[in-house]
Amino acid sequence: MIWFNSIVSWLNTKRLHQLDLSMRYPFDVQRETFLKLIEKAEDTEWGKKYGYRSVSSVEEFQKRVPVQDYEDVKPYIIRLRQGEKNLLWPGSIKWFAKSSGTTNDKSKFIPVSKEALEDCHFRGGKDVLAFYTEQFPETRLFKGKGLTLGGSHQINNFSNDSYYGDLSAILIQNLPYWVEFIRTPKTKVALMDKWEEKIEEVANETLRENVTSIAGVPSWTLVLIKYILEKTGKKNLLDVWPNLELFNHGGVSFTPYREQYKKLIPSENMNYLENYNASEGYFAIQNDLNDPGMMLMLDYGIFYEFIPMDEFGKKNPNIVPLEGVVLNKNYAIIISTNGGLWRYLIGDTVKFISKDPYKLIITGRTKHFLNAFGEEIIIENAEKAIQIACEKTNIQVNDYTAAPVFMGENQQGTHEWIFEFETEPNDLDYFISLLDNALQSVNSDYEAKRYKDITLAKPVIHSLPKGSFYKWLEKKGKLGGQNKIPRLSNDRKYVEELLEMFKS
Repeated sequence: MIWFNSIVSWLNTKRLHQLDLSMRYPFDVQRETFLKLIEKAEDTEWGKKYGYRSVSSVEEFQKRVPVQDYEDVKPYIIRLRQGEKNLLWPGSIKWFAKSSGTTNDKSKFIPVSKEALEDCHFRGGKDVLAFYTEQFPETRLFKGKGLTLGGSHQINNFSNDSYYGDLSAILIQNLPYWVEFIRTPKTKVALMDKWEEKIEEVANETLRENVTSIAGVPSWTLVLIKYILEKTGKKNLLDVWPNLELFNHGGVSFTPYREQYKKLIPSENMNYLENYNASEGYFAIQNDLNDPGMMLMLDYGIFYEFIPMDEFGKKNPNIVPLEGVVLNKNYAIIISTNGGLWRYLIGDTVKFISKDPYKLIITGRTKHFLNAFGEEIIIENAEKAIQIACEKTNIQVNDYTAAPVFMGENQQGTHEWIFEFETEPNDLDYFISLLDNALQSVNSDYEAKRYKDITLAKPVIHSLPKGSFYKWLEKKGKLGGQNKIPRLSNDRKYVEELLEMFKS
């Protein structure tokens, strides 16, 4: 594979030069991206509706085109799936990524154009390797295979000419043929749709391979790892794949899983690289493993705008392009893409921690937070507080979710937390006290509401047996792929479903 490393090195050198220019001139790159998108789509039905042919500035674009959510573009997507062309983006759309970002029953079908595949998603995958090999030029990554735990796809029920499935499955289905030589499992196994059968086949096939890297969602990859260790009787994953050196992860926060991975892969040479990709696009990559921030990728055919979260929901919020963001402020992301999404609100919140280059961290979701009493707890707060409580009690958390307990005539408001522990604390009340105190230390609004228990009482905690969240998702038909546990919610739907399933 020496020849392969040489080719990769040559390609990476050229690409890293392009990325360096992108970092030096971020506003120019974004303006060029914006103008290309507008020009490309000016003769589509959408482009004609909003007069793209005469749009020459971001300001004019913002005046004409309102911010969209999925319900706004759904009628266009239905028509696209029925075979209509030139609606949101030139030509026809063959692939639709079925969004499974939450455990809601409602599915979203995000259009994935040829340009989105080639210039966004695939480019993101290649740039991950470029950044990694730049940091580790002596890597042995290409002497083995990469394990990708993908989802499944099936024929669209509207048209035999279009297909839908998890984004990971769409990417696997469309990869160049030669990639099959450097990845595992084979496409047929990777695209199986029955999770229990799939995990068995993935294990059987990959055990014989020299796996040097893994890519996937931390939660579902952990399920696979534990299954493989149980099947082989090995104590850790290095006994199965001794040359494993990289886990390329995304989809959910890695914080709750980091200690488990370190325990199951006990090596100082094991690297963990985070990326921020979704059905709607590939947005950011951790280009430096010593820096938690992910670099915003500016030349993937995506134009970015940002809504400050303290203005989110207002009638006329101050929506800014990249040059308008400030550090350490929570923003909701708006994207316009080469997949035909225009001023589309994806539902994620981020915070920039650097402007040179532009680096961000994911802080949560616009709809996944606790704010029933004005406490404004975001996922970043929850993850930090749980980390503190776990470190002080020397335990590990597998999964969790939380919801408010609303005030009643004789009932004070509080938060109700459900945890599934890998190692359960000896004293649950002490753990929740630590969590409560940690939340107060990282969130002043929560601290104010907890003052002398006047607005909020001490949180309530439940501990469920191992595998409970897995069984819950299984009951909802949401196993595998990129399905995620809803961490924080302002209603009690998820908490009550879980408690009902496992009440004694």
